[in-house]
Amino acid sequence: MEAPKKIVLAGGTGFIGRHLKSFYQQLGYQVIIISRESGDVHWDDSKGMIAALDKAALVVNLAGKSVDCRYSEKNKALIFSSRLETTKKIGDAILACSHPPVLWINSSSATIYRHAEDRKMTERDGEIGTGFSVEVARAWEKALFEFQLPGTRQVALRISIVLGRDGGALAPYVRLARFGLGGAQGSGHQMFSWIHIADMVAIVRFLEQNPLEGVFNVAAPDAVNNKTFMQLLRHEVHMPLGVPMPAPLVRFGAGIIGTSSELLLKSRWVYPENLLQNGFVFSYPELKGALKQLLHTTGKG
Repeated sequence: MEAPKKIVLAGGTGFIGRHLKSFYQQLGYQVIIISRESGDVHWDDSKGMIAALDKAALVVNLAGKSVDCRYSEKNKALIFSSRLETTKKIGDAILACSHPPVLWINSSSATIYRHAEDRKMTERDGEIGTGFSVEVARAWEKALFEFQLPGTRQVALRISIVLGRDGGALAPYVRLARFGLGGAQGSGHQMFSWIHIADMVAIVRFLEQNPLEGVFNVAAPDAVNNKTFMQLLRHEVHMPLGVPMPAPLVRFGAGIIGTSSELLLKSRWVYPENLLQNGFVFSYPELKGALKQLLHTTGKG
């Protein structure tokens, strides 16, 4: 009897990892989690990592300290090291495999592009920005593509804001809207690029099934500005009032709760050109439909 296909989820205990694990288990795959806490293989177990990756259909690296924190020097160092060290460990383990995985997908971030209110950023002509979060994403991708792996396709996913019921960025926005604080944040002109968790999972499956490599923007084609996003959200939670939050107040509030105001005020206008040109079909291409599904229907998402 043929052994089941194998997927390795590195740093796979979080929101996206849980959804990928459930999806691939339903397909009959063996799912192996690499984690520092509750996984099947510990990051410091190099032999265990090699054994896990050997003959795998794909490895997806989601590891990295959350950027939803105050950008202190200590946190900055942890954000960098948690991404670069895990990426290097995976690459070194793949090099040691007798039968390396067919595909290595590594997380990156849509925040790699500049603040853009004038036009959308594609993989082909998007302009790389400046600043701490941009440097993190650039270094992360460099760490992936520095490895020369003739037997393994390498893909970097520039992931935008992921929306789901049981994690991701949606819940804090919903709370603001329900308390009447769901007005525009800052100018409200900054673009909001997003992806439904179901499409996030489907993109991984699509890349597994098609011989593609390189960089892919993970965002729905329907980016909206912050003002429109908050209006749609208020409509779905039946809250007509939405007190706006000027930029100074956003910065002050971010400091109080220990996060970065960039997460709310930077304009991310990201377009999934590579996915669309290669035939990927979004289940949730428009924000209105995605919010309706996430907030008003039962089931997964």
